[in-house]
Amino acid sequence: MPAPEPSPACPAPPASPTRPSLPAAAPHSWAFDVPAAEAPEVREAGTVSTALERVLRGPSGLGTASLYLTRCAEPPAPPPASETSGAPAATEASESSGAPAKGDPIPGLYHHPVPEPDAERVAEVSRRIKAWALDEVSLYPHEWEDQFDGFSVGRYMVACHPDAPTVDHVMLATRLMVAENAVDDCYCEDHGGSPVGLGGRLLLAHTALDPLHTTQEYQPQWEESLHSDAPRRAYRSAMEYFTREASPSQTDRYRHDMARLHLGYLAEAAWAQEDHVPEVWEYLAMRQFNNFRPCPTITDTVGGYELPADLHAQPAMQRVIALAGNATTIVNDLYSYTKELASPGRHLNLPVVIAERENASERDAYLKAVEVHNDLMHTFEAEAAALAAACPLPSVQRFLRGVATWVDGNHYWHQTNTYRYSLPDFW
Repeated sequence: MPAPEPSPACPAPPASPTRPSLPAAAPHSWAFDVPAAEAPEVREAGTVSTALERVLRGPSGLGTASLYLTRCAEPPAPPPASETSGAPAATEASESSGAPAKGDPIPGLYHHPVPEPDAERVAEVSRRIKAWALDEVSLYPHEWEDQFDGFSVGRYMVACHPDAPTVDHVMLATRLMVAENAVDDCYCEDHGGSPVGLGGRLLLAHTALDPLHTTQEYQPQWEESLHSDAPRRAYRSAMEYFTREASPSQTDRYRHDMARLHLGYLAEAAWAQEDHVPEVWEYLAMRQFNNFRPCPTITDTVGGYELPADLHAQPAMQRVIALAGNATTIVNDLYSYTKELASPGRHLNLPVVIAERENASERDAYLKAVEVHNDLMHTFEAEAAALAAACPLPSVQRFLRGVATWVDGNHYWHQTNTYRYSLPDFW
């Protein structure tokens, strides 16, 4: 009897060229099962608005029980109103000592707690990334050092990639994360960024990721340009490290997602130049491009294995990755809300757009944005569970676990980074 043809949703992986063997990563403990949901406990009637009750309760109605994909630990119940304030929960001393600050999770925000990242690995990644930033790429002047330290990128990346076999593997993601933020800060936002002329700057920076193939006469000028500013130096160096470890398909996948990111930057810049507030659906479309997607999409490279290109390109996998990127980016909108309100000018984020376009108060718009995040998260988990069941190949299972872990680590970093973020007083 001939062997059955593989399902279109889960094709047989192609034969891959032999790659250097890496240490095996510890097995992950996430469970991709879909039990019936139990709604988080809601505070006593009369103490919270209808919008907040809806957020705390989660989705309901026909078919919504399948929207919960549990991990080994359920998220804690939201804290009582008396325990939540707009002020950072941690002391300044805990941040300066390098110890993680607990921070307050956003009440009603659907998330999963994660174990504290390994302290020794965090310290080593933090040491290496600072040395790279200062000694290899001259990323920032001395007066920005406190901001670099406050970013806590070592803790961020170790939390997002607990299955990385070595510190070297974590560093692949860490350099790229720092380089991406340098481009955002220096070209778009805090440190001299502007929407004016952004397209030209991004195009030239992108050639540090996707090399220019030109004539012998002009090649040296392009190569020299890669050292002309901090963002391009960072992109060039981080990408060189990445391509030494990643396969050609993993490298091209990352380049593609970075092009998506840069397209999102340009859309937001165009709206800023026109002083235009998009419709909510338009904003969410922009955020599907201007988001964290390049980070979870390399989880296999950082983990020391490869999800074959045809499996990564499957529509179901692309949907899971897109939903993960969208949900984690709304987390950023929510935790950075007060920081952005305190900055000069108008910063577009989901609560601001909802307030403007749906004629809502700041509080109701923020709570509606929490709902949007939760809907994205539940859909992400349901789609990941369905794909895991339909395609039980080890590389697919591990990649899905890696993306889910990145989602949880991203929330952990936002919650605990009280150097950068504090919550609005809406509860």
